Amino acid sequence: MTAAVAALVALGCVSAPDRPRSEGPGESETTATPEPDASGVGPDGTDTPEEFTTDIDSATSIAEAYWAAVFKDSGLRFRPVSQVIPYEREGEVDCGGQPLGLKNAAYCSAGDFIAYDVNWAFGAFRQIGDAFIFYLLGHEYAHAIQLRLGIQAQFTIQQELQADCMAGAYIGDMEKQKRLTLQEGDTEELAAGLESVGDAPGQPWFAEGSHGTAKQRTQAFANGYQDSLDPCNLT
Repeated sequence: MTAAVAALVALGCVSAPDRPRSEGPGESETTATPEPDASGVGPDGTDTPEEFTTDIDSATSIAEAYWAAVFKDSGLRFRPVSQVIPYEREGEVDCGGQPLGLKNAAYCSAGDFIAYDVNWAFGAFRQIGDAFIFYLLGHEYAHAIQLRLGIQAQFTIQQELQADCMAGAYIGDMEKQKRLTLQEGDTEELAAGLESVGDAPGQPWFAEGSHGTAKQRTQAFANGYQDSLDPCNLT
């Protein structure tokens, strides 16, 4: 296990605060509610809308390039998601007739798009850091890939932990290819982000909408980061 992965797992083994969740048909979401610090500036100085927009665009294009290469190597035709949509108000975007709520990022299979509450995501960007944005887009893009590969697990938690593994593989592999660079503090940012999206203590693992504890999600991500897609069980 590399030092970066070991640090990520160690930092991620903490409990997550209670938070509400909602799931709509054909919708898979990642939610988090980071609390702002006194300064309102992220740990690595990421605090401007321009930086945020650049990272969203970069995370999307790098995820597309990664999965296009994976599909090509497998002899499959790749189709990118139709759109990545920011929204500001609850119900501004809907998925199969179900309105998307605030403090949420989701892949909608009904429209084949990723949508996110831009104010919440920008707040997470400032509080947690830019590495979390790459994880967030990577996780939601993984749900689109699951759909394209016809993967449908029995329980929500299986889909979600697999998507975390796939997000880890995307970030780890693209770092190895020099398309991404984990700078000082990025490991801690990823751990903080994974902690924030863990299920609340006591959430039944088999319940609809369960995503996994902070420890489970961190370990799934670390597995993909370290060993690429092999531990993600895509076949």
